[in-house]
Amino acid sequence: MTANLLLRDVHVVGVTTPSAGGTVDVLVQAGAVTAVDRGLSAPPGTPEVAADGRWLIPGLWDQHVHLGEWVRAAQRVDFSATTTPEDVLRTVATRLADRPGETLIGFGHRSGTWGREVTVAELDAVAGDIPVVLVSGDVHHGWLGSAALRALGLPPRSTVLREDEWFSVYARIHELTGGRVTTPAAYRATLDDAAALGIVGVVDLELADNTHDWPERWALAANGVRIRAASYADALDDVIARGLRTGDPLPGCDGLATVGPLKIISDGSLNTRTAWCCSPYADGDRLDHPTGQPNLAADELADLMRRAAAHGLAVATHAIGDAAVHRAVETYERTGARGSIEHVQLAAADDLARMARIGLRASVQPAHLLDDHAVIDDLWPGLGHRCFSLRTMLDAGVDVVLGSDAPVSPLDPWLSMAAAVRAGTAIEGWHAEQALTPREALAASVDGQPTVGPGSRGDLVLLDADPLRSDLRQVGVAATYVAGAEVFWRT
Repeated sequence: MTANLLLRDVHVVGVTTPSAGGTVDVLVQAGAVTAVDRGLSAPPGTPEVAADGRWLIPGLWDQHVHLGEWVRAAQRVDFSATTTPEDVLRTVATRLADRPGETLIGFGHRSGTWGREVTVAELDAVAGDIPVVLVSGDVHHGWLGSAALRALGLPPRSTVLREDEWFSVYARIHELTGGRVTTPAAYRATLDDAAALGIVGVVDLELADNTHDWPERWALAANGVRIRAASYADALDDVIARGLRTGDPLPGCDGLATVGPLKIISDGSLNTRTAWCCSPYADGDRLDHPTGQPNLAADELADLMRRAAAHGLAVATHAIGDAAVHRAVETYERTGARGSIEHVQLAAADDLARMARIGLRASVQPAHLLDDHAVIDDLWPGLGHRCFSLRTMLDAGVDVVLGSDAPVSPLDPWLSMAAAVRAGTAIEGWHAEQALTPREALAASVDGQPTVGPGSRGDLVLLDADPLRSDLRQVGVAATYVAGAEVFWRT
């Protein structure tokens, strides 16, 4: 689906190359920019938009979204303000008192600084026979009461569920609310909100059957924003059998939804203390695995990468701890697979240089630092300079792209960019040596597109202010276009 468009009187923002001074007109034909100059003539039938001197950038991408979970997050009880297990339990008790008998699914607690393990018994003491599921803010563990465990057909247990054991349960917690699923209308509203932020595309890493789900929901859910739909190991045989390769258009999606990467979760998370590290966590003496641990054996990871590479699939490998990053880089190099490392939260400089050498992308979520910087200092003391090391990555020649990991952080590219430059956020000054410039953060957010010019995509965003000289949280999005078609216009 493509369109023609003529934008009059815009300032082009220099993303990769400087832009000419003053304002120009930008012509989009058949979904691509064909001319940038003053006084362009509009071909017959081409819509003209008076930009009134606004600033023009390539469309923004979020390279790491769990879209269904972001849609559902609005339906869950917010626990992000809790700071201790006792806070969580008080919030549960208050909610159940306000809505007696109602199943509670909460989201957002962060256990990284709690200092102790929590138990099913203490949750049962406030929940009783009401099913309660508390999803951690990093989505890598769930704290369930006994009633929820029974309702999901799980055996009794005393502690939280983590990693693979948890992920298999997480996909089923909607059963506790009568099997309600996320509606196409809710997806549409979420994508409309994304377009209003200048987002023209997302990489959907939802733990679901995405290459089937998107064609089924497209007609009712889509608003013109591009989707790259990932697959997981349990769907790999099906994807291969259907002959799907990364970049292929999904049927019935107007050419805007395509096959994304194979997603592999190779380790856990910092807050759950399951990210696999070379050194023990500061409180590792109370952990079963003081350095965290991998979710896959080395040969399992290699087999998945080889199969993906052999069938034209890029790979997106979740690796947060430095041991996990090292193994992922080594396995990409050994198998010939290509793609990205997702998060790259703690990494050695040698592994970053190796990523650059073999062409691996670093898909990073800078807004995680807003919650994690204190946890990093507590659990990985002395390693902050190697966390979210964006400057080291760029200096090494790594291709860096930004995302949110929504719902872990909000689906908001301006928040991600502000965190990357360490400006206007709670982490201003925290390891500022790793900060990006606004131009670098913008370049990492536009899916590799250059300064708007002939040949670039007709995925464009009009802004009220120059993002290179303004507070990134306050620039204001006036309009968003995908392949020349309007997907958002501020009234």
